[in-house]
Amino acid sequence: MKAMIFAAGLGTRLRPLTDNKPKALVEVAGKTLLQRAIEKVSDAGFDEIVVNIHHFGGQIIDFLKKNDNFGLDIRISDERGELLDTGGGILKARRLLEGLEPFLVYNVDVLCSLDLKKLLEWHRKHKALATLVVRKRETARYLLFDKEMQLSGWTNSKTGEIKMARQTPEVGKFAFSGIHIIEPSIFPLITETGKFPIIPMYLRLAAQNAVYGFEDTSGLWMDLGKPGQLKVAEEMLSD
Repeated sequence: MKAMIFAAGLGTRLRPLTDNKPKALVEVAGKTLLQRAIEKVSDAGFDEIVVNIHHFGGQIIDFLKKNDNFGLDIRISDERGELLDTGGGILKARRLLEGLEPFLVYNVDVLCSLDLKKLLEWHRKHKALATLVVRKRETARYLLFDKEMQLSGWTNSKTGEIKMARQTPEVGKFAFSGIHIIEPSIFPLITETGKFPIIPMYLRLAAQNAVYGFEDTSGLWMDLGKPGQLKVAEEMLSD
């Protein structure tokens, strides 16, 4: 099965660590974020992996070559010319991701204990076009879901802005976790081009398609793109 690891980010929150290397090659407890992400997705059976690159992208290519791609089929989606954001990044990698099975998308700075096999089973059971992993945690921007966990809208809790994809009587607020499962049949439905974020695209598609949320209640989820979280993870994984 196929997976895409988002590794093209600038890593601005981790400066000065990312002044001379990509965020994906920042180490925590002796392993790079990229290696940890590769091990996480491959352990769940995703053995054809696409890694997108931008900031110091050549270092990622060299790192993968040095480690013989960790024994996996790893392809590069090169965004060194222009960083395409989440939606544009997936669209650029279309040729590498298309096939008969759903593919996983995983942020390189996520550390979690989520069972990705169970996520895939849930996605298939609900016959979703896309399944977004979400959690109950505090954030500025929330995704809104109905009682069946179908995506209904988005809100910015700081500005009060709300965007609704579907009108539903009840909505629950969840934070997106940077992990999703997507059907290849989504590609013909993408009308956006160039550089674009994926959440507005999901909101557009949710009006007429099955875009679900999967609530992750497992114990561990960390955003290692934040210096404080990186320090906590270093201490936790070094024990």
